[in-house]
Amino acid sequence: MITRLLRAAGVSLLALAVAAPAATPGLAAAPQDGPVTPEACAALGFAGPTQEQLTVSAKRRTQTSGVQPRPAFAPPTIMTAPPPLPIPPVREAFGPPPPPPPPLPAAPGVAYRVAPPVISNAPAVPVDRDTERYPGAAANPIKHVAEEPVSTFSIDVDTAAYANVRRFLNEGAAPPRDAVRVEELVNYFDYGYARPAAKEPPFKPTVAVVPSPWSKDRQLLHIGVQGYAAPRADQPPLNLVFLVDTSGSMSGPDRLPLAQKALNVLIDQLRPQDRVAIVAYAGSAGAVLSPTDGRSKLKMRCALTALHSGGSTAGGQGLKLAYDLARQNFDPKAVNRVILMTDGDFNVGIAEPARLKDFVSDQRKSGVYLSVYGFGRGNYNDTMMQALAQNGNGVAAYVDSLQEARKLLRDDFDSALFPIADDVKIQVEFNPAKVSEYRLIGYETRLLNREDFNNDQVDAGEVGSGAAVTAIYEITPAGARPSSDPLRYGAKPAAATGGDELAFLKIRYKPPGGSASTLIERPIGAGDVRASLAAAPESTRFAVAVAAYGQKLRGDPWVDAGFDWAAVTDLAQGARGEDPYGLRAEFVQLTRAAKDVKGS
Repeated sequence: MITRLLRAAGVSLLALAVAAPAATPGLAAAPQDGPVTPEACAALGFAGPTQEQLTVSAKRRTQTSGVQPRPAFAPPTIMTAPPPLPIPPVREAFGPPPPPPPPLPAAPGVAYRVAPPVISNAPAVPVDRDTERYPGAAANPIKHVAEEPVSTFSIDVDTAAYANVRRFLNEGAAPPRDAVRVEELVNYFDYGYARPAAKEPPFKPTVAVVPSPWSKDRQLLHIGVQGYAAPRADQPPLNLVFLVDTSGSMSGPDRLPLAQKALNVLIDQLRPQDRVAIVAYAGSAGAVLSPTDGRSKLKMRCALTALHSGGSTAGGQGLKLAYDLARQNFDPKAVNRVILMTDGDFNVGIAEPARLKDFVSDQRKSGVYLSVYGFGRGNYNDTMMQALAQNGNGVAAYVDSLQEARKLLRDDFDSALFPIADDVKIQVEFNPAKVSEYRLIGYETRLLNREDFNNDQVDAGEVGSGAAVTAIYEITPAGARPSSDPLRYGAKPAAATGGDELAFLKIRYKPPGGSASTLIERPIGAGDVRASLAAAPESTRFAVAVAAYGQKLRGDPWVDAGFDWAAVTDLAQGARGEDPYGLRAEFVQLTRAAKDVKGS
């Protein structure tokens, strides 16, 4: 009754909470975690939903999606919001820096005051046409070792393409060619590579050379780079800002409600020393939750429940506010990161990927990194997501289900949030006496110039604790029939050098936040060659199956027609291994689904 009277007067419990004094000593402390109920959230300063709204929203979700309603902690899809609340003024994105704000309290147990959330009553923006955008990139060409013996690229541990491709196939549709980034499909899986025994060096390479199953007389060079898994007790505290897109395009169960559930999974993993703030953005941007320590999980959940979709997308403004908040609470001994949840459909203010890319690159230099998690379909802007993540020293992932959210933010929590190395680059030099041609499979958007490898000013990929990176080259041995005719007037093949070496592998990395790189080297020789694919390690066979799957989905011209979808399925099925989470079994089913939609 009191809540209804306050709303009728144009005042919300949340607005009162902003002005309310700190908790009185001696009173019972608010619960640190538990079910999200209207009463619990109101006690923490958030005007939570009524039970009637929860029931109506659950019925709507059941009627529209055919699934059972989630437990009470899952935020409803549609809620009646109170009258619009004042939004803290935010200066125009990328303008001069603001005067420093007053410091936020940091003592344990202090009740932080909460700024009003962005809540809009604007109707959802319908998506009536497919406007999804993907960065165009032609498949890497075949390179002649005599002319260009060195291949250089930035490590990439993103997995967005895998989940996005899975979404298309599960809907019975073929994914757009540019949506299929083969390296992101391959890097979705854990291959069980041998791990480094110590913190330094943080990487251990694994190499295998096998006959190519889809191209006669060629071989595949499989490179796996396993990162050091730091013990959880040694990991630094987290200083996170959740930046949540609450625009109209984020309405629907696979968008904002799924993002809220995903963030609840991440909240489950937080420790007392971790801190989280929440920023929402739609037509404008506002702080929803001031930095709150990891013990106050219920407070974080209530803040997420207060978010509703509506309005246009001021993505640049939201990013600016999130970075400002992260820098205000910057801890040089912590992991300082903005975590963006969006469909990437920025349409207000600074919305050009190139300008946002420059802005995020500048922010990265301050020590605040950016990870991007994509949602939705029909208007998903993968081009924007890739530009932000690659320049923000963070991961790019696509969340198509709560199961994927659990994999990303629970199972892969350490690798997603705790970096062990920055600016990680790989360089392979091929021996022209042993290899006449090579082709890097995937990594089209991560290629670097040869001279970039030694230039510590050139940005490259970040690798998290326990993460691994996989790359596959297709190579033509010297003496085998090349893909093109030799030059009539060209130089003679190089004389034998390097003994039995086929190639030489280099890995360059910096410690997190460091400025000088360190080099790891390894020759690739006859001891790495397997006589047949069947004799190769399970990790190599499964990685090759995923690489074939990606190339066939893209329609790349390098896979012989005789290596059909049934061959891909058989190769994957034979290398499933233990598969404790069923991810490889799911992949086998996706190869069958790909045959259904591609036909050949």
